[in-house]
Amino acid sequence: MANGCVPTPRHARLSSPGVRDRHIRLPSPPSVSTFYSLNRQSPTVSFEAAVLHSLAPDGGLYYPTAFPRFSAAELAALRPQGGDDAALRHAAARAVLGKWIGAAIPAEALDRIVADAQSFPWPIRSVGDVHILELFHGPTLAFKDVAARTLAGLLDYFLQRRGERYLLLVSTSGDTGSAIAHGFADRAAIHVVVLYPEGRISQLQEAQMTHVAANVTPIAVAGDFDGCQALVKGALVDPRLAHIPMTAANSISMGRLLPQIIYYLYAWLKLADPPLEVTVPSGNFGNLTAGLFAQQMGVPLTRWIAATNANDATVRYAQAGVYAPRPTVQTLSTAMDVGAPSNFMRILELFEHDPAAFRARIKATSVSDAETAATIRAVYEAHGYLLCPHTAVGWRAVQRCGDPAAEPLLLATASPLKFAAEIRAATGLDVDDRAEIAKWRQRPKRGSRLANDPDAFAAQLQRIAAEVL
Repeated sequence: MANGCVPTPRHARLSSPGVRDRHIRLPSPPSVSTFYSLNRQSPTVSFEAAVLHSLAPDGGLYYPTAFPRFSAAELAALRPQGGDDAALRHAAARAVLGKWIGAAIPAEALDRIVADAQSFPWPIRSVGDVHILELFHGPTLAFKDVAARTLAGLLDYFLQRRGERYLLLVSTSGDTGSAIAHGFADRAAIHVVVLYPEGRISQLQEAQMTHVAANVTPIAVAGDFDGCQALVKGALVDPRLAHIPMTAANSISMGRLLPQIIYYLYAWLKLADPPLEVTVPSGNFGNLTAGLFAQQMGVPLTRWIAATNANDATVRYAQAGVYAPRPTVQTLSTAMDVGAPSNFMRILELFEHDPAAFRARIKATSVSDAETAATIRAVYEAHGYLLCPHTAVGWRAVQRCGDPAAEPLLLATASPLKFAAEIRAATGLDVDDRAEIAKWRQRPKRGSRLANDPDAFAAQLQRIAAEVL
């Protein structure tokens, strides 16, 4: 289709006969969650092991052996009784994490992790006829703060209990790296190594990535995000590095992915009465995967729009039934510039590699840079509300593919301040990020450059490990 929108057929909703039975796994919840490798050549592991190791020894992503479920009574008990959004955030976080963690972390320790991680608001704004869940009010102004800070608490707890120190590797297309760098700042058991594509992130993103604590090493890599991601995946299974305790913080890690379920439950609890259609700006597809996992857990979210930029492997899969990644294309929505999204492997597993099942639940569309810029201008002129480029991709997807029978919920993934220069150049709208950049630049600057070379990266990791572990 010209616009790349693959609509959900009305006769093939999730409630249609056969779809639920075949494509949604509803086993009894395990007492302790376990995970298997999508490459199926490694042992099943516990939640703690999946967090500590992120990628299976065979190079596969971990995937749940079963999904813990919320009963209708449990969801009803979580419904807000008043206006305390902080209490609702904390309750949603404890409920989601408790389902996966079981007794692996004592309740009081989990409460401390949640209180530290969910310390900023997630307001839901009504802009025109769209509900916008703003997830960018954390310290680095992007939705990645939610999961990054939660992962920091989980990993720090496990390592402190074990008396161990780890290198934490993260590749980033813009927002993940800064969120991880600052979520893990000054944690004694962890040294963070951040890889980002040189020259392909915004000024504020780079300031956040390089003005960091002493336990963070930022590395600018020649190339794109896919190259950074390949270096991280390769290092995790490189036999030359087997003696170095390492894990990853991208959404390839279940410890990063699962906390993202929390805000889907929170949003449903806040907006539970109407049927919701959730639009997710998508790059590496961790965010949409977490939403689908929330649905698997019993949160009544059944309608989805995957909004992408020119990196449209998912749209082409929805149209042709073949997953065929292509080299990354640089766009205005830089944090979504991912040609080969890792988490799409988990989505394929969820739908048992059946394109018809995928299309029955998800609409997919691609939005051009010209459309993104026009959307930012139009929404600002009509509503006085400024979208970041990624959220603008989502807004255009809502207008193109939205179901009039559902209430639209759009995830706002980043503050427009993070892309001020890009918005000014594309739209002429004045966004002043100078104060925010100056705030970050008061901190010490760290970093180095690296060719996209696995051997050079392995050598650098060996040097870092010798110094800090």
